[in-house]
Amino acid sequence: MEYGEIRAYCLGKQGAVETFPFRDDVAVMKVGDKMFALLSQRDGTLHISLKCEPDVNEVLREQYAAIKPGYHLNKRHWNTVELDGTVPVEEVIGMVDRSYNLVFKSLKKAEREAICTS
Repeated sequence: MEYGEIRAYCLGKQGAVETFPFRDDVAVMKVGDKMFALLSQRDGTLHISLKCEPDVNEVLREQYAAIKPGYHLNKRHWNTVELDGTVPVEEVIGMVDRSYNLVFKSLKKAEREAICTS
């Protein structure tokens, strides 16, 4: 996947916004006030960090060499995926969806309702 494709997919999620709290070259996708994806380029390769359940994280890491514990994140709850073409696009999209849904569900009820009505 290319940067523009994954960025557009993330921003297409209801209530998603892009911020740059760390550096200009690290895009943080949020829903409400919580991060669900982090996009960056390192060594010429696009990376995306996504939240996931710990038991699912372990399975994904065993299945794909390009999926590693979250870079500068809680390694139990976050994975960083090298978007080098070895992880199928459908898998990456599913991981984005899972991350967004986990974070969205963790928002306060009023925040969720405000996002759903906007």
